Amino acid sequence: MTPADGRNDAELLAAHVDGDRTAFGVLVARHRDRLWAVALRTTGNPDDAADGLQEGLVAAYRRAGSFRGEAQVTTWLHRVVVNACLDRLRAARVRRAEPLPEDLDDRGDRGSLAASTPVDPADAALAEERRRLVLAALAELPPEQRAALVLVDMEGYPVAEAAAMLDCAPGTVKSRCSRGRARLARVLHPQLGVLDPQGDADHAPPGNPARGPSVPSPEPRGPPGVTGA
Repeated sequence: MTPADGRNDAELLAAHVDGDRTAFGVLVARHRDRLWAVALRTTGNPDDAADGLQEGLVAAYRRAGSFRGEAQVTTWLHRVVVNACLDRLRAARVRRAEPLPEDLDDRGDRGSLAASTPVDPADAALAEERRRLVLAALAELPPEQRAALVLVDMEGYPVAEAAAMLDCAPGTVKSRCSRGRARLARVLHPQLGVLDPQGDADHAPPGNPARGPSVPSPEPRGPPGVTGA
């Protein structure tokens, strides 16, 4: 079996529960890049992201029988991985993030919303500095606000789907995003001139000032290998 397996996600998860030893690996390979991007941005550093992704996928592997089909399989996988990452952040008392690796932009075409690469070297240098400042500010947010902003503003998920992933009400996601954007705007205004962070999270497109700072979308070269449970 390969990630090109013709079965849909729900069929793969059901096959895993029924004892198919390859089905879960196919499912993970299909969605691992985006799960890794969410884990990396939520935790703020590759080491915690790798651990959070590993712990989340092990939990999903073991708890697959509890999936009841009330949401999409991808939504459920994101929920398990994000919760594992948040648990690590809470346990570490929201440690300061380490600088992200230089190669995170190498896969801007995979999964997440990618910013276009500037051609002019001066523009590229400014974009990189802006990216560094935004990521550093994001790392200072409380974990719940950071996770909401990662899912809605950086990954582009609708508020309702992000709420399902975070296992909370859509209004809670909107509130966390609003508070997070306001906090980011206060921190980033001196460096980037970020303006009013208020706006409607349901309708404003990525990069719209109404959604707060436009966050460059660094993509990892690829997630580390995740061992089975």
